[in-house]
Amino acid sequence: MEKAILQLGALTCPSCMQKIEHAVANQAGVNSVKVLFNASKVKTEYDDQLTSADTLKTAIEQLGYDVQNVKVKAI
Repeated sequence: MEKAILQLGALTCPSCMQKIEHAVANQAGVNSVKVLFNASKVKTEYDDQLTSADTLKTAIEQLGYDVQNVKVKAI
Protein backbone atom coordinates (compact mmCIF):
# COMPACT_ATOMS: atom_id res chain seq x y z
CA MET A 1 0.00 0.00 0.00
CA GLU A 2 1.09 3.51 -0.76
CA LYS A 3 -0.21 6.98 -0.11
CA ALA A 4 0.25 9.74 -2.68
CA ILE A 5 -0.35 13.48 -2.62
CA LEU A 6 -0.57 15.06 -6.05
CA GLN A 7 -0.27 18.85 -6.23
CA LEU A 8 -2.40 20.28 -9.01
CA GLY A 9 -2.60 23.63 -10.73
CA ALA A 10 -5.45 25.81 -9.49
CA LEU A 11 -8.89 24.19 -9.56
CA THR A 12 -11.58 26.59 -10.73
CA CYS A 13 -14.86 24.83 -9.94
CA PRO A 14 -16.38 22.01 -7.89
CA SER A 15 -17.09 19.98 -11.02
CA CYS A 16 -13.31 19.82 -11.61
CA MET A 17 -12.98 18.20 -8.21
CA GLN A 18 -15.68 15.64 -9.02
CA LYS A 19 -14.13 14.74 -12.40
CA ILE A 20 -10.73 14.15 -10.80
CA GLU A 21 -12.16 12.09 -7.91
CA HIS A 22 -14.10 9.94 -10.36
CA ALA A 23 -11.12 9.36 -12.68
CA VAL A 24 -8.78 8.40 -9.82
CA ALA A 25 -11.36 6.27 -7.98
CA ASN A 26 -11.94 4.22 -11.14
CA GLN A 27 -8.29 3.17 -11.38
CA ALA A 28 -7.56 -0.43 -10.33
CA GLY A 29 -6.24 -0.70 -6.78
CA VAL A 30 -7.35 2.72 -5.52
CA ASN A 31 -8.75 2.42 -1.98
CA SER A 32 -9.52 6.06 -1.30
CA VAL A 33 -9.31 9.44 -3.00
CA LYS A 34 -9.98 12.92 -1.68
CA VAL A 35 -9.60 16.14 -3.64
CA LEU A 36 -8.84 19.19 -1.50
CA PHE A 37 -10.36 21.95 -3.63
CA ASN A 38 -8.87 24.99 -1.85
CA ALA A 39 -5.40 23.43 -1.66
CA SER A 40 -5.55 21.98 -5.22
CA LYS A 41 -4.33 18.61 -3.96
CA VAL A 42 -5.39 15.01 -4.45
CA LYS A 43 -4.79 12.60 -1.58
CA THR A 44 -5.08 8.92 -2.39
CA GLU A 45 -4.26 5.50 -0.97
CA TYR A 46 -3.76 2.60 -3.37
CA ASP A 47 -2.36 -0.89 -3.78
CA ASP A 48 1.03 -0.40 -5.41
CA GLN A 49 0.80 -3.90 -6.91
CA LEU A 50 -2.18 -2.77 -9.04
CA THR A 51 -1.41 0.87 -9.86
CA SER A 52 1.17 3.60 -9.33
CA ALA A 53 1.35 7.31 -8.64
CA ASP A 54 2.44 7.80 -12.26
CA THR A 55 -0.71 6.05 -13.50
CA LEU A 56 -2.87 8.26 -11.29
CA LYS A 57 -0.98 11.34 -12.48
CA THR A 58 -1.59 10.34 -16.10
CA ALA A 59 -5.32 9.79 -15.45
CA ILE A 60 -5.59 13.34 -14.07
CA GLU A 61 -3.53 14.85 -16.88
CA GLN A 62 -5.70 13.12 -19.49
CA LEU A 63 -8.60 15.16 -18.12
CA GLY A 64 -6.62 18.32 -18.93
CA TYR A 65 -5.38 19.20 -15.44
CA ASP A 66 -1.78 20.01 -14.58
CA VAL A 67 -0.07 17.83 -11.96
CA GLN A 68 2.85 19.87 -10.63
CA ASN A 69 4.26 17.57 -7.95
CA VAL A 70 3.78 14.03 -6.64
CA LYS A 71 4.79 12.80 -3.18
CA VAL A 72 4.59 9.07 -2.45
CA LYS A 73 4.88 7.33 0.91
CA ALA A 74 4.65 3.61 1.69
CA ILE A 75 2.07 2.76 4.34
